[in-house]
Amino acid sequence: MAIQQVTDFRDEVAELDRLLETLAEGDWTKPTGFKAWTPDDIVRHLHIGDVMALASATDPASFTALVTDIQAARATGLTRIEETRRRLDGLGGAALRERWRETAERLCDRLGALPADARLKWAGPDMGLRMFATARQMETWSHAQAIYDLRAIERPPASPRLRNIAEIGVRTFGWAYRNRGLDVPAAMPSVRLAAPSGESWTWETPGATDAVEGPALDFCQVVTQTRNVADTALRVTGDTARHWMGIAQCFAGPPENPPAPGTRRPAR
Repeated sequence: MAIQQVTDFRDEVAELDRLLETLAEGDWTKPTGFKAWTPDDIVRHLHIGDVMALASATDPASFTALVTDIQAARATGLTRIEETRRRLDGLGGAALRERWRETAERLCDRLGALPADARLKWAGPDMGLRMFATARQMETWSHAQAIYDLRAIERPPASPRLRNIAEIGVRTFGWAYRNRGLDVPAAMPSVRLAAPSGESWTWETPGATDAVEGPALDFCQVVTQTRNVADTALRVTGDTARHWMGIAQCFAGPPENPPAPGTRRPAR
């Protein structure tokens, strides 16, 4: 039986697929608020990530070879998006959606067949299965936001699986600092979130006076950099908490800055 995190990833894929079904042919090439990436660019990016993940979960040697090939292509001066476009030979639109969905479903099937204590190779350190599945869910969830904004469609009410993304957001507190070459503060701010169900999700740091409080959805948007903290209802108390919310980054890769206030909003 698949662990809950794999089931949550599968449900995230299904939700994004329902959104993609609403795209008209011309929508796939419209720039979104995320670095002007189009829905084609976003789904290509997710698809290549899932291809890499499937390779890691199936044949670690092929995963290593794929990473090496991608790095070699990037070394020629291609950007990440340019390399992905070339690798997929410009695949886009409905055909891209079909291939992405098929690969994501195969990945979910494969992850669901692995033992709960499995560890998988990735571009950085190896990851346990739970974190690996959560990372794929987080990528899918966060990139979907740009397409919701482009379509000016209200996102479905947040589900309990949002807890996984909040968890990875909290766990990467230290990473956000180390990734920028900064000293990690001695104490992480306490985090107190209102879950979609109305319950509270809390991560308390004994003795901490700094805190981040508010809707779980808003916290997840900030740590995935789909919203600036100024555009949320989060209450941020203390210098460390304010600084963290300004650099929070729960995804791998070089340091990225959050969107400027007011720039990541739904299209009107």
